[in-house]
Amino acid sequence: MASFGCGADELSSLTQLLASTGLPGGNASTAGHFICDKLNSISNQLSATSLAVDNSFLLFSAYLVLIMQLGFAMLCAGSVRAKNAMNIVLINVLDAACGGLSYYLVGFAFAFGTGDYVNGFIGNYFFGLSRYPDAAAGLDYSFFLMQWAFAVATLGITCGSIAERTHFGAYLIYSFFLTGFVYPIVSHWIWTTDGWASASKTSNLLFGSGAIDFAGCGVVHMVGGIAGFWGAFIEGPRIGRFSRSGSSMEMRGHSGTLVILGTFILWFGWFGFNPGSFIKILVPYGPGSFTGNWTGVGRTAVTTTLSGCAAAMTTLFSQRVLTGEWRVADVCNGLLGGFAAITAGCAVVDPWAAVICGIVASWVLISCNMLAERIHYDDPLEAAQLHGGCGTWGLIFTGLFAKREYVMEVYGRDASTPHGLFLGGGGRLLAANVVEILAIAAWVSVTMGTLFFALHKLGLLRISEEDEMAGLDIAYHGGPAYYLEDNQKLKSTQSFDQSPRPPPNYRTASPVPGTPYRNYYESPRPVFASPSISSMAA
Repeated sequence: MASFGCGADELSSLTQLLASTGLPGGNASTAGHFICDKLNSISNQLSATSLAVDNSFLLFSAYLVLIMQLGFAMLCAGSVRAKNAMNIVLINVLDAACGGLSYYLVGFAFAFGTGDYVNGFIGNYFFGLSRYPDAAAGLDYSFFLMQWAFAVATLGITCGSIAERTHFGAYLIYSFFLTGFVYPIVSHWIWTTDGWASASKTSNLLFGSGAIDFAGCGVVHMVGGIAGFWGAFIEGPRIGRFSRSGSSMEMRGHSGTLVILGTFILWFGWFGFNPGSFIKILVPYGPGSFTGNWTGVGRTAVTTTLSGCAAAMTTLFSQRVLTGEWRVADVCNGLLGGFAAITAGCAVVDPWAAVICGIVASWVLISCNMLAERIHYDDPLEAAQLHGGCGTWGLIFTGLFAKREYVMEVYGRDASTPHGLFLGGGGRLLAANVVEILAIAAWVSVTMGTLFFALHKLGLLRISEEDEMAGLDIAYHGGPAYYLEDNQKLKSTQSFDQSPRPPPNYRTASPVPGTPYRNYYESPRPVFASPSISSMAA
């Protein structure tokens, strides 16, 4: 914000001006000091107001991002079987708690600590928030809170991939490591002014552009998704997820209601995640301009919404064609896939481009899920496919559709700045984003893949077969999550042969011959063939 205050030069000029009007020298000097003092007071108040507004905007955004942890908890709880509901909800609470301590002690320093020794790979300042806030760097406590909320959102992604069969202690170990070391280094690469791939650098930009990952397709979604992939891949699928013959056995979550509730909460929180990444809102795009960061914030909320909506509708009709069903979980995941994909380019693309982003994100998610079944990969929440796959597409999409005008406004560039390939901006931005994709995939695979493999070899990753069959709630948390009455526990598991059949009016083709039904809501059930076109119309 422009200053209205008086320096020594302004005071001297003002005193001379007053003296030229006929005021005696002493009176002119006194009047000049008085006017300058008043102007300095106004300037200081305006500066404080600007800081207060920007910090309030950032704090409110951080609160919205933290609310996403509740969304993750509800989505996870609804997507797992009832016998594991309490476990997965507690894990989401501990993601925030354990991640908070880890990020406070070392993570924030590795991510944004730019002290005496500056390098593009890792930060080295602000350990334990020492010498913080930093007025010279413009960093206050609101910034730390926002970045912590982002860090623990990454944990929420990973925990969904390894749900229903992971040791409780393994969650705590990977949570501390991911938020304290793996994630912060990636955020240093992309989101600091000295990161080697950052688009915010003032010189030596990667390919003259830097990687534009505005709110974290790569930094958050790919990191969480790839970490979850390695955890789920190394520990293997849940018992019963695939038959001995290799066919897929569907294991639906126990509550579509919780899935929808979690989806809506995440949608609400995304308005802090993407628009809040502007950090400051009182930044005009020119003197007396009608537009500023407040315009970018609004546009980002619109592009985020449209991408999610397009992905949801595309998934709805695509899955209807593929399965013959209007599937609740698939539509919710499609919506979230659209949100994840737009995260990188939300601030630098037009609304019409966001619709394209969402449509393609839906197909990316569906394709990733088909590939996962083919290779017998089991992810109860489709988290690796959704966040890893759609996050990758989001970075490519930004390299294709970023608009020059928006890149200039958001990143302070001139008219020669690289932008989207399809909008005449050349391929340098796309190349930088592809390098980011490859670097993140390699970094997370080496670090988190090694950690999960070590936990596996030490017998600390996967629970026993008996505990998995009984359910984590009973094995680790003292009992099931649900009760029918005060003294009557809801039975969450039934034997294979005694399980009830699906409702008699359930409209599907016959199950796989010779395969008995399992508990319809709790245990794996055969994947039914798609109904015929005539039955779909019925």
